[in-house]
Amino acid sequence: MSFYDKLFPPKRITLPNGKSVQQYRSRGPAAAVILIALTALSVKITGFNMEVLIRRINEFFVILGQMFPPKWSYMPQVWKPLFDTIKMSLLGSVLGSVLVVPFAMLASTNVIRSRAVVSGMRLFLSIVRTLPTLVTALIATYIFGLGTLAGTTAIAVFTFAYIGKILYEEIETVDMGAFEAMEAMGATKVRAFISAIVPQVLPSYLSNCLFCFEGNVRYASILGYVGAGGLGLILNEKIGWREYSSVGMILIALFVTVFVIETLSRAARRKLV
Repeated sequence: MSFYDKLFPPKRITLPNGKSVQQYRSRGPAAAVILIALTALSVKITGFNMEVLIRRINEFFVILGQMFPPKWSYMPQVWKPLFDTIKMSLLGSVLGSVLVVPFAMLASTNVIRSRAVVSGMRLFLSIVRTLPTLVTALIATYIFGLGTLAGTTAIAVFTFAYIGKILYEEIETVDMGAFEAMEAMGATKVRAFISAIVPQVLPSYLSNCLFCFEGNVRYASILGYVGAGGLGLILNEKIGWREYSSVGMILIALFVTVFVIETLSRAARRKLV
C-alpha cells in the first residue's frame, strides 16, 4: 500500500450482486495541492510579478510593430549569414548522426553483454546531452576561434547526444534472430550489427536525423550570440542597435527557410517510415 493510501485509506463498498470491493480515493486533490504549492514556491523564488507583466506586456507589441513592415532593402546582407546557418546545421547534423552510431551500438544491452561498457556509454551520452548548445558553442569559440566552425561543432555535439539516445533505444527493440544467427556462423559483432540490425533501424534513424536537422536550423540562428557565426551575429547586432525593422527582415527570412526545410523534411520522413 502506498503512502497516499495509508494517509487516505480506501473504503469498502458493496455491489448489487453482494460482492464487496475496495474503492480507492482519487489522487486528483493531492496532485492539485502539490501543484499549487510548487507554483507558489516557484513564484516566490523567481520573483514573478503578474502586475508588472500586465503593465509592461504592451511593450512587446510596440517592438513587434517596429519590426513590421520589415526593411526589405536589408535582405542582401541576410543571405550570407542565412546560408552559413544552413551549412552549419547540415554539416553538424551529418557529423553528429554518423559519429554516434558506434557509441549507440556500445550502449545497447542486446548487442553488448558487458554491463560496464553499456553503463559507461550511457553515462557518457547523458553527460554530453546535459551540455547546453550555447555553452558548447562558447567553449568551441575559445578552441577554434569565432566563426562557423564553432557553431558546426556545437550542433554536432548536440546531434550526437540527441540521436545517440534515440538510436540505442531503437536498437534494443529490434528482432535479434538474424544477429544471433550471424554470430553463430562466425561473423564478428560489428559485421552482424551492420548486416542484421542496421537495416531494421535505418528508416527510423534517417527520419530522426531529418527531424533533428529541422530543429538545428532554428538552434543555429542564435549561436551567433556567442560568436559562432550564422544569423545570430547580425541578429544580435541589430537588436543591440534597436534596428527592429532589420530584425523583422531577419526573422522573416529565417521563418521562410525553416518552413521550406520542415516541409521537405516531412515529405522525406513520410517516405521513410
